[in-house]
Amino acid sequence: MERRQLRCAKRRRSDRQDESYRAKGASGRTRCGDYIAFSPSMSGQPLTAPFGGDMEGDHWPHGSRDGAGRDLTGLRNRVSEFFESLTGAELARETHRHLWVADWLRVADDYRLFAESARRDGSARVASEAGLCSLTALEVARSLSCPEDPALAGLAGRVGANLKAFMDGFGPAIERVEIDGLDQGPLSGFFVPASRGGPCAPAIICIGDEDITLDSMMSRLLPATCGGTTSLLFLGAGASPGSRGVEPQMLQCWLDYLEARQDVDAQQIAVYGEGTGASRASRLAVSDCRIAAAVCDAGLLTSVARRASVHWMTGVDERASNGALPPSRRIACPLLMVVGSRSMLREREALELQATYRRAGADCSVVVPNRIPHPLGEVENFIAADNFIVQWLDSKFGVARQFDPVTYL
Repeated sequence: MERRQLRCAKRRRSDRQDESYRAKGASGRTRCGDYIAFSPSMSGQPLTAPFGGDMEGDHWPHGSRDGAGRDLTGLRNRVSEFFESLTGAELARETHRHLWVADWLRVADDYRLFAESARRDGSARVASEAGLCSLTALEVARSLSCPEDPALAGLAGRVGANLKAFMDGFGPAIERVEIDGLDQGPLSGFFVPASRGGPCAPAIICIGDEDITLDSMMSRLLPATCGGTTSLLFLGAGASPGSRGVEPQMLQCWLDYLEARQDVDAQQIAVYGEGTGASRASRLAVSDCRIAAAVCDAGLLTSVARRASVHWMTGVDERASNGALPPSRRIACPLLMVVGSRSMLREREALELQATYRRAGADCSVVVPNRIPHPLGEVENFIAADNFIVQWLDSKFGVARQFDPVTYL
């Protein structure tokens, strides 16, 4: 409750700052690189502020728009602040959204061009980080876009091109993996080894779906886990290359693959799903005890589908079950439910499921990201949400940290 009150207070403070900002005569368009444009809660300090860490000095461009003026951590922090400053009223103004999208696309181009320059100069690490910054900026533009926006038509292609460039030249040794799926034929995915740590590292199976594309998921999670001690295996959905391998029996083939890798700790394999991938993650966690932790829908979609089937065949409404799985099919490993569009979970449903699991003694947590509704949908602070998910998974892999049963971001 306290976190909700803090969030409401922050939104009221943002609205007051918005009025003050406009009262000073700030109108029209300013540079997104400065993050002043219709972003009232920002300090107004441009990205020409001193850079942090090893990315100081001449490594970063200092153009008049200076969108590419921070390292990855600095950019992600500024993006999170940008999302926190938004209001539904502002997002409802189509002109504002279009300006933001256009500016973030230019920020992405700034980082991409600088990544290419750094690569030519032999600065592989700088090029890699700039490439991740470009992907982050593109994901912000995608988050701000609506289906009918003109810029959205070519955005998927730009994300795919930037991701391919990162994988080909800027990034770590990302492996395109193909395994035998038995009667399912060959299965393919992308394996990203841990950046640091011991000879073997924990691994996360990341499952997308038809709406949350593999490119979009990789563009968010690669920057969120950069420099970490966990390996990632990305699996998509649909018919695009590298997207097969998401049904339960296929996922067990991927588990066999990870267990056989010498650089993976077979006792620390987690699964993470987005969209319908959250349901697939639940089914894998239910059916295979090798899963050490799961970020999933806790079986909600499976339960709803079963209830609908029973109602269709018998006419009996099983709503009294509240969507919970029967005890014999509950997930045994620690699980996290992420409320919102990425898991298709509503807050009420997640809390009811959590209560069912916790009554049985299960380790079950819920996180509610900050989502800003507007007439055409909602915008989520994906930076804060992804950071929390990574930290929660790290805690299940042995990093000592306690989380509240329910967290409001």
